[in-house]
Amino acid sequence: MKSPLASLLWRSLRAYQVFGANTDVGKTVFTTLLGRTARKLWSDERVAFLKPVSTGPASEADDRHIHRFAAGVSHKTLFQYDIPVSPHAAAQASGRPIPSDDALLAECRDFAAACAAQGKGWLFLETAGGVHSPSPSGTTQADLYVPLRAPTVLIGDSRLGGISQTISAFESLRLRGYDVESVLVFRDATYQNLVYLADYFRKHHGVPVTSIAEPPERSENAERDADAMAEYYGRGDCEEATGRVLEHLDRRHGERIASLESLAAKAHRHIWYPFTQQGLLGPEDIMTIDSAHGDYFQTLAPAAPNAARDEPLLRSSFDGSASWWTQGLGHSNPQLTLAAAYAAGRYGHVMFAGTVHEPAMALAETLLRGMRNPRLSRVFYSDNGSTGIEVAVKMGLRAARLRYGWGTAEELGVLGLKGGYHGDTMGAMDCAEPCAYNAKIEWYEGKGYWLDYPTVLCSDGKWSVTSNEGLAEDLGRGTGYASLHDIFDVEAREHRGEHRRYEAYITATLTRLQQQGRKFGALILEPIVLGAGGMELVDPLFQRTLVNVVRQSPQLFSARGSAPRDPKDWSGLPVVFDEVFTGLYRLGRFTPSSFLGVHPDISVHAKLLTGGLVPLCTTLASERIFDVFSSSDKTDALLHGHSYTAHPVGCQVALESVREMQAMERRGDWAWARAQGWTDPVGQGRDVWSSWPRRFVEELSQQTGRVTGAWALGSVLAIHLKDAAGAGYSSNAAMGLREALSRGREAGTGGPWNVHARVLGNVLYVMASQTTSETSIRQITGLLRESLAS
Repeated sequence: MKSPLASLLWRSLRAYQVFGANTDVGKTVFTTLLGRTARKLWSDERVAFLKPVSTGPASEADDRHIHRFAAGVSHKTLFQYDIPVSPHAAAQASGRPIPSDDALLAECRDFAAACAAQGKGWLFLETAGGVHSPSPSGTTQADLYVPLRAPTVLIGDSRLGGISQTISAFESLRLRGYDVESVLVFRDATYQNLVYLADYFRKHHGVPVTSIAEPPERSENAERDADAMAEYYGRGDCEEATGRVLEHLDRRHGERIASLESLAAKAHRHIWYPFTQQGLLGPEDIMTIDSAHGDYFQTLAPAAPNAARDEPLLRSSFDGSASWWTQGLGHSNPQLTLAAAYAAGRYGHVMFAGTVHEPAMALAETLLRGMRNPRLSRVFYSDNGSTGIEVAVKMGLRAARLRYGWGTAEELGVLGLKGGYHGDTMGAMDCAEPCAYNAKIEWYEGKGYWLDYPTVLCSDGKWSVTSNEGLAEDLGRGTGYASLHDIFDVEAREHRGEHRRYEAYITATLTRLQQQGRKFGALILEPIVLGAGGMELVDPLFQRTLVNVVRQSPQLFSARGSAPRDPKDWSGLPVVFDEVFTGLYRLGRFTPSSFLGVHPDISVHAKLLTGGLVPLCTTLASERIFDVFSSSDKTDALLHGHSYTAHPVGCQVALESVREMQAMERRGDWAWARAQGWTDPVGQGRDVWSSWPRRFVEELSQQTGRVTGAWALGSVLAIHLKDAAGAGYSSNAAMGLREALSRGREAGTGGPWNVHARVLGNVLYVMASQTTSETSIRQITGLLRESLAS
């Protein structure tokens, strides 16, 4: 199996991609000049030319031109199609198998690696046609070659309309993260595009534009044409101009490497990192990221002693935390990038008090429809998950206080679960029990009560719901189940009466709290999975029962409590679902509330909302909660807002992200994952599935020497490691496994690669995105097996 593709960067090899602003702008002429001049000025180095895809008669192929006019330049064409049309059409007409994008890129990298192994030199990869000409698969070249992250030389268009073509091509490349290092264009006395382009790129982008005399017009006589081109290539002015370009490219190659290698030391001096004890962090511990694409970072490989110059400087690092749980559609996703660019160009940012714009309205409607929650009708925008939670808590506390007639001086708390965590701002922290995150925060004052709960785990190959020592007397030690689907079949379990013990335990707890005079303004839950609290998979029947008991027992919260007449109104306490982590297909469904079969009165969404591109949060609320803040008194309003509320760029990106994930569900893009043993034999449980194979999860759980248990749901895999000193955030039990994944594999046809994972105490988790391929999952499960065995 091929390794994940690492980008092109070696000390020994200056690799540059040559794009054209259009077809027939002289890419091959310029590349020939670059190759010839490099051979002359760096005579002791190797120079190579690669044409990944070529169309037209083989006798007129670009590598033949290189062979004839750039002696000493090695050359190769990977895929040659005889018909002189777009590569996608030529590939279809050829009758041969069409190479996948991954296969084509892998061959490009293999060729580059072979060049690097031969010593110091140059490599020019020439594309076909224009920037957006299709590849054999139909993917445009601008998108196809992104993973190589090769710095780029853009050949401008000197013809009529060429100014627009060149700038458009540059912007297309720039939007996709290409570093365009130089623009080359022929001098033309008629249109003088050069004059405008040189001034434009100098002023706006600082990119040098170099002009070279036009080649002679093509002659019908092949011999005369060859003689004229040979004379052209031998001209001193052409060689001098090309030499200046090469010197610039040589310098930029060195500057790129120097910058990458100095970043960690600079960061160690000046950056204050989140969730990091920097007293234990050295420069060698800081990962330098050169770029990212799909599920992978391209990171600076650790420097090995006496490393050869042909060792790759970059390796692929699987983004095992989905960049702190934000990645849904992959890094540098062109759909999201263009959505952001569109909104930035149309709006920038516009204030959102008493205004509306299309992205905010469209996103609100899309979310409300997708939730399928008859209670929800309003959307409040904020910046991130923590602030969205604070908005939700403000809503819930106000609603409860007014309904139950409590004064503003009376202390209200929230009900939640032990280990629940809702963000790092002061108000959100107060919604969590005392823990490592808030223990040393001066203003922390936990305001609430947090119930214990049973958890789901696969241990020694068997799925079970287990209670800890403190709950064993009330709930029993635990119950085994045949599958994860059986655990999530909450209606069947409820029908069997399994919820009765939960009901009695919750009711007794709430009764005791009432007798103590405690007052609560909201129930706040992370549905199904507690994220920062240790990746605990909570028994869904317990959460369902907790919501139902709260709603059916308003008298446990106030003597004035009674069931409302409107079934869409909140009862008992407003129920807040923190779906920042678990929402929007993280667990395989649009909303995890559907696992529980209950609807919240307020729900909070972030992270996957924008696919990891920009910050944004939405707090969805019922009309009854909204009505609480309505009066003729301005001070009764929800006085909460941020400068970037309903940021149009964020709203547009979120709209694109949510719609694409919904389309993926409709198209059945996750069918391969659903088929990995999660569906039971009679065809049930299609919605309880994971990207991680069931057999693999059960296999992990049988490594009882190191593993307490494991679980997987949707894109999340959690491995609970044994620790004799006890589990929890302070445990180091998972560090060894994380380090083994970080070492990864140094050899492979795609280059070196590893997995960048994070731990929560004794729990190591690995998270896929919603676009992770079956191939990537197989590669990572293989590395996990090896790492656990080491």
